[in-house]
Amino acid sequence: MQSFWLRLSIPIAFVALFALLLWGIFSATLALLFMLLALLLVMALHARQLYRLGQWLHDPRIETIPEAGGIWDEVFSRLYRMVKRHNQTKQELAAELQHIEQATAALPEGVAILNEVNRIEWCNPLAQQHFDLDSKRDFMQDITYLVRQPEFVEYIHESHPGESSSSEPLVMRPARHDGMVLSIKLIPYGENKRLMISRDITQLERIEAMRRDFVANVSHELRTPLTVVNGYVENLQDMPDLGQDSARRALQLMAEQTRRMENLVADLLTLSNLENDLSPLLEEAVDMGVLLNEIYQEGQSLSGKSHSLRLELPSDAKLLGNREELRSAFVNLLSNAIRYTPEGGTILLRWAERGEQLVFSVQDSGIGISPQHIPRLTERFYRVDRSRSRDTGGTGLGLAIVKHIAIRHQAKLEISSEAGKGSTFALVFSGKRAHTDTTLAP
Repeated sequence: MQSFWLRLSIPIAFVALFALLLWGIFSATLALLFMLLALLLVMALHARQLYRLGQWLHDPRIETIPEAGGIWDEVFSRLYRMVKRHNQTKQELAAELQHIEQATAALPEGVAILNEVNRIEWCNPLAQQHFDLDSKRDFMQDITYLVRQPEFVEYIHESHPGESSSSEPLVMRPARHDGMVLSIKLIPYGENKRLMISRDITQLERIEAMRRDFVANVSHELRTPLTVVNGYVENLQDMPDLGQDSARRALQLMAEQTRRMENLVADLLTLSNLENDLSPLLEEAVDMGVLLNEIYQEGQSLSGKSHSLRLELPSDAKLLGNREELRSAFVNLLSNAIRYTPEGGTILLRWAERGEQLVFSVQDSGIGISPQHIPRLTERFYRVDRSRSRDTGGTGLGLAIVKHIAIRHQAKLEISSEAGKGSTFALVFSGKRAHTDTTLAP
């Protein structure tokens, strides 16, 4: 600061000394006139620099800062450093803001900031998607004007700014998103502000619905055989003079129902193991010719020679996979074909190559399936004809098991069928699972 005043006073001091010299040599009038003209020139120069400074302040950019000499050079130099620091700080803040926006955009939940009167101050992209918002168009709009579902409006109004968040989240199905289920939570923070957190729980709701259906289906499947067994046990207890033939018949039916329950429990355990992500896939090179011959013989026994079974092996490629899981999937597909093909029908087992893919298929001339049922066939306990499936001993889990085995082997299940004309079920494996034996020359 001292140097500033020193530099400012030096020109005036020189003018005063020169005026005193003129006074001594000539006259006081000439000295005063010179002093006046010099001061007017200094004021004009300062006025010019002030004008340039005022013009620059309308658009204060570093590259347009005025150039000057004397005391104004120092003033503009300080302004230059100040603007440079300001721009640097602005860039840093913009980078931080962008970083925060990227972080909030990556959150798995929608986030919106509401003020004390429920107006939107900010929201991330997922919140915009959940509630059909636009961050620019809907800025400072009342959220209850944009999302008008009664339960949402009531939930927003019941939660007051500044109060601790103790209420349960609101579970809501947005009117503009068919099938979506949202969990919404309000969290107070700062001065009368609230965070509105929205989470898409559609998949969780579906899993919970599947769990409920699963429990209901298992209970229903077990109820019938248990009722049969319990009924015959009570008859045996209440009828001590029951004939040998009647007792044998009762024991035979109880044994059938017991086997049915055993099959159901076995399939449930198999499905549970397949769905367990921690269960590793133990792979080996499976000789498909040997495996499919075994399955063919098993199919002959299961069919009781009531159907015409054929086995075709146009490919001799081995498959990299788990032999027992593959056997389970293939047997399930074959047993389904036998179960739903009338006596005298034909069933074809085939192992072939389709381009770079390997395909196991079971083709039958059975009753076929209507198109509306095909997408749901791999659901647990889903049956096209419930009574027929039970009569033939099906548990309703076979195709669900096949689907999970296919997933574990990076394969896909293809189903083509037409009611009354038969069906074809095919497991399509990637060519990467083909295993070829290589023999090294000595």
